[in-house]
Amino acid sequence: MDNLYKLWETTGFPGIQFTMVIMWFVVATLLYLAIVKGFEPLLLVPIALGALVSNLPITNFILQPPTTINGNFEAGGLFYYLNQGILLQIYPPLIFLGVGALVDFGPLIANPRTLLLGGAAQLGIFGTFLVAPLFGFDLPQSAAIGVIGGADGPTAIYTATRLAPDLLGAIAVAAYSYMALVPLIQPPIMRLFTTAAERTIKMKTLRKVSQLEKLIFSVVVMSFCVMVVPAASPLLTMLFIGNLLRECRVTGRLVHAAQNEIINVVTIFLGLCVGLKMGIGENGEHLFLNSRTLGILVLGVIAFGVATAGGVLMAKLMNVFSKDKINPLIGSAGVSAVPMAARVSHNVGQQYDPTNFLLMHAMGPNVAGVIGSAIAAGYFLAMLK
Repeated sequence: MDNLYKLWETTGFPGIQFTMVIMWFVVATLLYLAIVKGFEPLLLVPIALGALVSNLPITNFILQPPTTINGNFEAGGLFYYLNQGILLQIYPPLIFLGVGALVDFGPLIANPRTLLLGGAAQLGIFGTFLVAPLFGFDLPQSAAIGVIGGADGPTAIYTATRLAPDLLGAIAVAAYSYMALVPLIQPPIMRLFTTAAERTIKMKTLRKVSQLEKLIFSVVVMSFCVMVVPAASPLLTMLFIGNLLRECRVTGRLVHAAQNEIINVVTIFLGLCVGLKMGIGENGEHLFLNSRTLGILVLGVIAFGVATAGGVLMAKLMNVFSKDKINPLIGSAGVSAVPMAARVSHNVGQQYDPTNFLLMHAMGPNVAGVIGSAIAAGYFLAMLK
């Protein structure tokens, strides 16, 4: 019996806690949303699996840091090393490398004024930053939560790692969940702030942008942005490096790697490590099952809604002073969910006029939103870190 008891003690079963059991149901919900409903499965599945691992009584083994015992080096656990990609802020910039290799800045260059729509959508970030302290969050935490409004998961993770590491799990889940819900959240807001006539505005066909213009744009904008907000340089430089690889047209293998192998592998590790932040902290408090998580989810919806409304209202304001009218629906694409937000703008426009094609027009504010959210995050890091 003593041997059986010792064997039982070596298993993980004695370490099971009630909060862990609750999180198993949360994990099941995330897997359901990802697998059955198709909500951001590439991120939610790894996050859910990482959350499952962090809520099993084995974290002392998988997150064990390297140690030296009696002069003998003992390697750390696997996830300890993978987690360094989060702590050292390696994964989000690598994701931006892949995003840069995937996006086309041509629509933004062809219609530069759509940059204002991407800028206006950042109202969700700064508005939530001002509201979050009313929910009991300090300024760094409020900034990290506000970045959810940019609908940019890597930027939200990058900012939370620096400003609110204890909230990383909840912020990441909120950011990616709301990104997946773009087709559900944005259309009602778009209809609320536009008239039937505005939704049917047809915009002029965009001019063709040359390769040289795209190369110059990437170099100039990258240089300018990183000098204005150096704290955002890891994200912005990788974004434009990926885009330069794409537009120079002589690095096909590198572009293919950035678009596929690199971004896919990093996505797996990023999701797993974010899920690990949804376990029990060093002080015994659960990092996800607490009142702050509910506040983050509520503020995330507010941030996303305000960002959508900000882009739409800016388009309406620009139409007051512009001869060439902008369809306000593309203003909602000012959030960073590339290219999902642009597709939503296009789809809503097609509901009112099937002959109206807004996709390429919406890509302008969409890619502007990627730059804008990174700059906003860099501002918060410079001022609050």
